[in-house]
Amino acid sequence: MANLKDWVRKVESEHTVDKEALEKRVVESLKQIFDPEIPVNIYDLGLIYKIDVDDNGVVAVEMTLTTPGCPVAQTFPGHVEDAVRSVEGVSAARVDLVWDPPWCPDNLSEAAKLELGLL
Repeated sequence: MANLKDWVRKVESEHTVDKEALEKRVVESLKQIFDPEIPVNIYDLGLIYKIDVDDNGVVAVEMTLTTPGCPVAQTFPGHVEDAVRSVEGVSAARVDLVWDPPWCPDNLSEAAKLELGLL
């Protein structure tokens, strides 16, 4: 029976992802997506509120938009979800659009503030 337990541990370890490394790859992917109205990527713009990665490579993202009336509100989360799903090591992805807390310019990263001339 010890051999079976060893085998199960080996199989589980082979299918467990490095969550930290996968999250970094997801962030890099998100930095390639730009807001349609502001020339800054959605990560540095502060539109990404949460990224959860589980041991199996399932990624859940909570994001917002700059305004609820954004013309891409219906389609943009799907675009982001496709980008996350295409990251090596992601087995499944889900993007949820949230409005609380509302986005504000305080969410901008230092890099975004520099890019927009706000610093």
